[in-house]
Amino acid sequence: MKLEDIFAGESKNLEFKESLPVKSSKYMKTIVAFANGQGGKLIIGVEDDTKKIVGIDKNEAFKIMDAIANAISDSCKPAIIPDIYMQTVNEATVIIVDIEAGRQRPYYLAAEGLQHGVYVRVAGTTRPADEAMVKELLFEGNNRFFDKTVCLGLQVSEADIEKLCFDMKQVALRNCRSDEERALVKDVTPKQLLSWGILTEYEGKLVPTNAYAILTGADILHCTFQCAVFKDNERVIFVDRREFMGAVQDIIEDAYQFVLRNIHLGAVIEGLYRQDVYEIPPAAIRELIINAAVHRSYLDNGNIQVAIFDNRLEITSPGKLPLGQTIEKMREGYSKVRNEALAMAFSYMHLIERWGTGMLRIAKMIREAGLGELEILGGETELRFNIYRKQATEQVCKTEQASEEKAGQGAGQASEIDTKAGQGAGQASEIDIKAGQALESEEIILVDFLAKNPRSNIREIAQKLVLSKSAVDRLIKKLKTKKIIERVGTSQKGYWKVLN
Repeated sequence: MKLEDIFAGESKNLEFKESLPVKSSKYMKTIVAFANGQGGKLIIGVEDDTKKIVGIDKNEAFKIMDAIANAISDSCKPAIIPDIYMQTVNEATVIIVDIEAGRQRPYYLAAEGLQHGVYVRVAGTTRPADEAMVKELLFEGNNRFFDKTVCLGLQVSEADIEKLCFDMKQVALRNCRSDEERALVKDVTPKQLLSWGILTEYEGKLVPTNAYAILTGADILHCTFQCAVFKDNERVIFVDRREFMGAVQDIIEDAYQFVLRNIHLGAVIEGLYRQDVYEIPPAAIRELIINAAVHRSYLDNGNIQVAIFDNRLEITSPGKLPLGQTIEKMREGYSKVRNEALAMAFSYMHLIERWGTGMLRIAKMIREAGLGELEILGGETELRFNIYRKQATEQVCKTEQASEEKAGQGAGQASEIDTKAGQGAGQASEIDIKAGQALESEEIILVDFLAKNPRSNIREIAQKLVLSKSAVDRLIKKLKTKKIIERVGTSQKGYWKVLN
């Protein structure tokens, strides 16, 4: 084995010991943690601090290997089968204990029991697993899904179930891209919810699962988005913050709109028309937020966090990576479902695709926007995605400058393009300037849409702009109050008039 092979991999998967500890408990916790995680190697004969290879006495090698095998057999439950072998590195002999990711989780120290003896790896160290982590490992070990288990304490009626069926269909229709897609959307029935695992049968009755609670925003199960804008690049000074609770499919939209309100919005000129351009592709933002919601651990009491800094957008979801998933596999497009019932519901509502292409698509959009690579961090207790903003800001400014020059040459007129977008709530358009007041980014989008589609109703607006009906209603009320738009005629036969 080459020297570089010894140190290959992440520190969370490697542990070094200069010699075999007299007390097996000093390394047995690490063995258990490797089995509960993605596997790992314990290497005997390497100094932990300096990584200097000191080797072991060859005459003692087989004795040491037997001692390790016996300690693992006696100390760990369920049984862990290690691969123990010798390797020569720089003329020194080391012993490598190779532990694979276990399938009978959770693994624990027999002497400490299941309640206290479960260990995991966090940032290259071995730590006791908390209660939520132990439950997560139990579900993995039994090949079960938390979201498909009965939600204890939640009572629902037939009317409640019918309302969820109706609401899910409305979300699906809103997320369709064309009339052809909308025509293919079928009604959701209680039988369908049962097949997905959103309902389950208990004592001859249909009862709700945890997925039902998540999709309806029931207080009995924790589901919250924390969104914030921070000054500079550290979590120190808040500029703005919001907390969204409720049905997961609704608060996804709330978090998405929060980001759009607080990132740069520039513009380009295409022919005679102005086209708004966000510094980060909105589709990538939305998919990352949806990904955080469908793949997070709902056993963990933590919240999904969406944080906007001067240099990046950061989206964090609680819970370790599920068994069989790694960050490397994720980058390659491999998808591992943690919440199967939610995934089925999200697929029906056109929130996700079921082919695991989302991460590849997000990464491609970010690269094409000039933002470099999507950064993926963590995976041990939480998963974090970072999109860096600096390159995007520079590119937007260059694009806007080129567009102004093109517009001046081709149409003989200047375009009002505001590039001072970094202050929290999007840009002012020509409409804003005439009205003498600033509009938020989604208000600008709605005004532009109504100017081009004055006879659109609320449902059509929501579908085209990928918003909820309640969000459209809220925006229209704001624009009416600001005297930017008015409704002429009835709700059925009238039209929208842009006043300024």
